Amino acid sequence: MGEPAGIGAEIAAAAWARGSPPFFLIGDAEAVAGPVVRIKAPEQAAAAHPHGLPVLHRPLAARPVPGRLDPANAPAVIASIEEAVALARAGRVSAVVTLPIQKSVLTGAGFAHPGHTEFLHALAPEAVRPVMLLASDALRVVPVTIHEPLARAIARLTTAMIVETARITAAGLIRDFGIAAPRLAVAGLNPHAGEAGTMGHEDQAIVAPAVATLRALGLDARGPLPPDTMFTALARPRMDCAICLYHDQALIPIKTLDMDGGVNVTLGLSIIRTSPDHGTALDIAGQGVASPNSLIAALRLAARLAANRGPRGNTACAFQ
Repeated sequence: MGEPAGIGAEIAAAAWARGSPPFFLIGDAEAVAGPVVRIKAPEQAAAAHPHGLPVLHRPLAARPVPGRLDPANAPAVIASIEEAVALARAGRVSAVVTLPIQKSVLTGAGFAHPGHTEFLHALAPEAVRPVMLLASDALRVVPVTIHEPLARAIARLTTAMIVETARITAAGLIRDFGIAAPRLAVAGLNPHAGEAGTMGHEDQAIVAPAVATLRALGLDARGPLPPDTMFTALARPRMDCAICLYHDQALIPIKTLDMDGGVNVTLGLSIIRTSPDHGTALDIAGQGVASPNSLIAALRLAARLAANRGPRGNTACAFQ
């Protein structure tokens, strides 16, 4: 259920109540308000789902208090992620849907990763390289660099990084989203995509060669495109995914267009992983006002991606 002091348990219960695709929760059944069915194995989830939220009970060390972080529960949060990934790799579940974690409180328990995406790569080492894709009905975006200071992200940006990210993205769009020939729009780094080198050299020296390489590989790629116009209503229908160069360049447009419906998808893994596109929301936890819409969208997309890949385990989504 992600961070126990956050909104994970309540939006999971709300998603179940709204008839979301079948899923089960890996976490503490005592922390969930509403009908709960304790299960002993993932294979029991689909049959239990009509009667209550199925929970693979994993007790917490301390009773969670909404909005109040407790380091005592950090090991259980980490263990739940590890268990979910292990179940997916074993083919016992069709997908993993993760709820938000509070990385600051996990660090003391040995969590040495910037976020979920990097941790999943460590748990599934057969992955090519994890790529974070944000998807909604309005837009799909991928940041080449993710959780790092902007100055560092720009300093270490290379043509090879852009090419690798775009290739993994294209492969994921083909395999999981069923898009036969993905159209990739590659963002520029500087204002006006550098304006022919008058506003920085990176677009000509780094981004343009990446686009040329992608096109030589047979991919439909355009860019570098001016970031201030590539997300307009006229431009969006001409692309299947925007390849952005840093975190906020990707996340600001999709969250502006569809804050409730955005879903985080990790490409490049052997398993399917999605998550809602929001944080732990400690400030509203326990108040009953948190929206489950992004979680429901994540569950629905996980089920669709699993169907596109073909049979794998049962129809429940593992979830922590």
